[in-house]
Amino acid sequence: MKLSDQPLLANRVIQQKVDNLLSKMTLEQKIGQMTQAERMSCTPEEARQYHIGSILSSAGSRPENNHPEGWVAMNEAYWQASSQADGSHLGIPTLYGLDAVHGNNNVTGATVFPHNIGLGAANDTKLLQKIAITTAKEVLATGVDWSFAPNLAIAHDTHWGRTYESYASKPKPVGKFAAEIVKGLQGDLSEDHIMACAKHWVGDGGATYGIDHGDTILSWEELQKTHIPPFIKAIDTGVLSIMVSFSSWNGDKCHGHKFLLTDILKEKLGFEGIVVSDMQGIDYLADDFYLAVAMGVNAGIDMFMVPRNWSMFIDNLLSHVQLGTVPIARIDDAVRRILTVKTAFGLFDKPSPANRKWSNHTSFGSLEHREVAREAVQKSLVLLKHEKNILPLDKKAKFLVAGKNANNLGHQCGGFTINWQGVSGNESIQGGTSIWDGITSLAEHASLSQNQGKDADPKQHEFAIVVIGETPYSEGLGDIRKDDKKVIESGTNINGQVKVLEAYGHSRELSEFHPEDILTIKNITDRGVPVITVLVSGRPLIVDKEIALSSAFVAAWLPGSEGQGVADVLFGDKNFKGKLAFEWPQHDTKKPLFKCGYGLTTA
Repeated sequence: MKLSDQPLLANRVIQQKVDNLLSKMTLEQKIGQMTQAERMSCTPEEARQYHIGSILSSAGSRPENNHPEGWVAMNEAYWQASSQADGSHLGIPTLYGLDAVHGNNNVTGATVFPHNIGLGAANDTKLLQKIAITTAKEVLATGVDWSFAPNLAIAHDTHWGRTYESYASKPKPVGKFAAEIVKGLQGDLSEDHIMACAKHWVGDGGATYGIDHGDTILSWEELQKTHIPPFIKAIDTGVLSIMVSFSSWNGDKCHGHKFLLTDILKEKLGFEGIVVSDMQGIDYLADDFYLAVAMGVNAGIDMFMVPRNWSMFIDNLLSHVQLGTVPIARIDDAVRRILTVKTAFGLFDKPSPANRKWSNHTSFGSLEHREVAREAVQKSLVLLKHEKNILPLDKKAKFLVAGKNANNLGHQCGGFTINWQGVSGNESIQGGTSIWDGITSLAEHASLSQNQGKDADPKQHEFAIVVIGETPYSEGLGDIRKDDKKVIESGTNINGQVKVLEAYGHSRELSEFHPEDILTIKNITDRGVPVITVLVSGRPLIVDKEIALSSAFVAAWLPGSEGQGVADVLFGDKNFKGKLAFEWPQHDTKKPLFKCGYGLTTA
């Protein structure tokens, strides 16, 4: 169902149902619908008592049984508690939401796709829709209705820790991808699909210095030209929810920006779905949470992600309405939108999570799904350097494999995988293949270095594959800070600030914050063995030294659980197809080392 083809707020059938519900609702029940609580702080009984409209799992928040059956059982409890009406509660099912941003990445055994930056390099819209359809199935297998995806940020400064969530540095391809992903996730809003959520409105990718939660300083004309177009594509395709950005526009926080949320998004662009806050997003509007609540509601937010202080939010909003500082008309508009979306999505008509056809489905983490992810990996790899016709590699050769990311599923999946900041090692990611696993499935005579390449020997090794790069991070903890004093004084993203500065310094030079990588490469080349370097990273980095020492250099981004796809291309079963969707930086100059669209082939 496209919102543009059949406006939801003017759909008589839907609105009759919504009017009927609204006429029966108390103020407490309405405000409950505007509340999104976290599973760890709100029991099913409390969700019923306070008429909670939505429950979420924040990144890494999961039931003790972190498999589909554990998720389905948890969702069934919330569904039953919220759906059964009595004298004090209307039967309105909760929406359950989570960050399924590269597959259903919170759940053990899920298919984990490459992060968006890799999919942007693949530039295959049919593949993106296939990924979205597959992701929807794996989300449905857990009884969940709503994914906080796609991310439509246009990242302009790759110091930003969320760069890997951005498909490209230009709006046109991101808009093209947005439409396909929304189609794949939402489909016809049947029981075979889930709700999508375009995020983050608006301009977070343009923040100065690439600071997470930072300030995007742009004219309205430039904001409209660069950061808004992908959202228009998502709206035209029928996206049912949009999440507000933590960032500011010219000094004013988006969560309190009536011009952006109401005047532009709802009125000018005609968005009829739910405007949802980011996690505790209104906390940044004022030191006094009570004041922040009114600011967020009056600006135009409909549903509030208040994971822990949800009861305070309810009490404060009740007070504001009673005092007249938030008009009841704004409450009714928000609740109408929420109920309209729940009705259009068929939430009132769907079976409970335990009785849905996709719940606990055997396709979860299946070979069929993993083959889609493998294809995405194959198409996302960008060959930046190739000398001496060293590629494709000989499967019969004797060779060395080295580097901290060669046999580490956690590292190749990146952030937002099992935990918010990701994981390290192979234990938590079940069912996938590390890059090392993929290599050994194709070549018999590979050996894994145990001492940073010091065991390289030209008499025994014709070449070495060295897999280097970043370790997992997400959001502000992955920011590479340019000016620590400026950031600290600004009060931006103070949580974890010391960790960020210690881990990343101020430069995008990989050798500065991961010196072990250049050391491993040098250990091997100094012994006369040519190196094929594979960079696992969430963004382009300054790797001039590493490239210079390598006979071939591959940007593999964050490929996800199917490392086999990397090996497929290195050994020639598939060709290099990826092209840069971001400029690649180099040392001591603003001139890019490689421009957008660059990518070599071996065919």
